[in-house]
Amino acid sequence: MINNVTDVRTVTKYAKRAVDRGLLTRYVVVDEHANEALRFFQLSPEALTRGYVYSIAELVSVYLCRTDYLLHYAGDCVPAMKCDWLPRTLEFMQANPQVKVANLTWDHKYDEAKSESSYETDSFYVGFGFSDQCYLVRTCDFRAPIYGERSVASERYPDYGGELFEKRVDAWMRNHQHLRATFRHASYVHEKRRSSLKTRLLGRFSRLWPSTEQRYNDRS
Repeated sequence: MINNVTDVRTVTKYAKRAVDRGLLTRYVVVDEHANEALRFFQLSPEALTRGYVYSIAELVSVYLCRTDYLLHYAGDCVPAMKCDWLPRTLEFMQANPQVKVANLTWDHKYDEAKSESSYETDSFYVGFGFSDQCYLVRTCDFRAPIYGERSVASERYPDYGGELFEKRVDAWMRNHQHLRATFRHASYVHEKRRSSLKTRLLGRFSRLWPSTEQRYNDRS
């Protein structure tokens, strides 16, 4: 999802190169689909307030998705380790329709994930909550006008984010007693663990642009 970039033409050029080399299967320029996605979800930039910039890529991705499930990682998040967590998670979600979202544990904070859960299984901590950093969802659940609800508990999200995507999803889930399953045996890491993330990103893209590391260092 290409979003919030100054030079869309240049970024698109490199995205095409990544497709040609088999590193990507597809890319989407978010601005090209934003208006139709907002109409579909019965939203507007004004309704999202400051949250528009934090939400539009997620909304477009859900709108365009045609597979049964959608797995999302934010652009500044990567899995911390190799782990085949999806088969167990899909099986768990299929057996538990009340579970609308699944994710890896965030930043190795397994104790925190446990404390926020209502119950646990061998593989999951289950409870309320939602984060836009990492989520696996059934497309049919999220490709619907569900983003207009509010909940007092959802006001915990940062004020600077306005009525952002994750806040509205959290409100919808809480209002309808929907749950999330957090996989308890693997984690993803956020950009605040910058050194680890940098290493992973540079390794991932060095095949595309040999000078990536130098350009990254020049900007750091």
